[in-house]
Amino acid sequence: MNASRFARPPGIRRRRGLHPALAVVGAAWAVRVVADPIPAASVYGRRTPEAETAAPVATAAVVPGASPARPEPGRPPVDAAAGEPQPASPAAVQAERIVLGALAALGQFDSISAGLRQKARIGDRVLVGAGRYLQAGVGEDQRFRFESRLQCDSEAFEVIEVCDGIFCWHFRRNGPEPPAIQRVDVRRIRARLAQVSPGAPADGSTRLGGLHRLLWLIRESFHFVSADVVDTAAGPAWSLEGRWIPRRLAAILPDLKDAASRPEGVTPGELPDGTPWSVRVTVGRRDLLPRSIEWLAIPGARPVATAAVPEPIAVLELHDLEVNGPVDAAAFLYRPAADGLMDVTEQQVKGLAPQRP
Repeated sequence: MNASRFARPPGIRRRRGLHPALAVVGAAWAVRVVADPIPAASVYGRRTPEAETAAPVATAAVVPGASPARPEPGRPPVDAAAGEPQPASPAAVQAERIVLGALAALGQFDSISAGLRQKARIGDRVLVGAGRYLQAGVGEDQRFRFESRLQCDSEAFEVIEVCDGIFCWHFRRNGPEPPAIQRVDVRRIRARLAQVSPGAPADGSTRLGGLHRLLWLIRESFHFVSADVVDTAAGPAWSLEGRWIPRRLAAILPDLKDAASRPEGVTPGELPDGTPWSVRVTVGRRDLLPRSIEWLAIPGARPVATAAVPEPIAVLELHDLEVNGPVDAAAFLYRPAADGLMDVTEQQVKGLAPQRP
């Protein structure tokens, strides 16, 4: 997943440096894991007048005896010098450890396969899509394939990412725009990553693509503040809530730099429409594999009512998840035409940096 070109509906201008998983403008990633009736206050429908005064709708019921409920909207204390939120409670420390565990778990199975269901709302437009994720091998033998196709009115937005162990290919088709194909030399990424981050996994997938990089990018921009035990249709899970890291938000939205550095952080209503205020990641308790990701914000024209609460504006669900099952090796073969191909290895190598603490 390279940050240079991403699927976006016509008329939606991509904010500089903002990954689609965070901005939701790309809508290439979206989530929901539970099979409960769709609440009005969600990505699946505009808020009703009743929903405006109701409490936020949870995506899964909290198990009795689970960890304390999520804190009220706000941000953990900020270290002004570092621009980083500091773990303010045992729940925040636990949440960060679980996210790191989920990143590690993605590299520990011989194979992973899952279907994807996606939905996102941008203004009054709704994008609906589906796809699949396949992964096989561990360490330097790891291969993966990520496919996503979203439909918006009469236009389609397509993403394909394939790593065959030698190259990682990124294909993008944004509606009527000409498709873009980028290539990254996997071995050079691994070699450079071993220098800048010696403890990083040998496969380098966190910097290449697929679920690894999606989760890694989320953690690079959001500090996780709570971990609740939830009961979902897929079984017991952790529901992890993340809030913006001030320096990351300030880099994306410079006009909010001062607000981002406040102890209470940026309020949901201060963010532009379409920019998430928080992220919610659901991972299985037994295997720590991701089941869903939700991006929450207050949609609509600004200014917004001060009493408004964030709601899901994009969702990505993994379904029919299977681990250590058979995977067709042909899925990791990708031979695109040379016309329009761009090798972006050099800029990727130069941009590699250690994972945040």
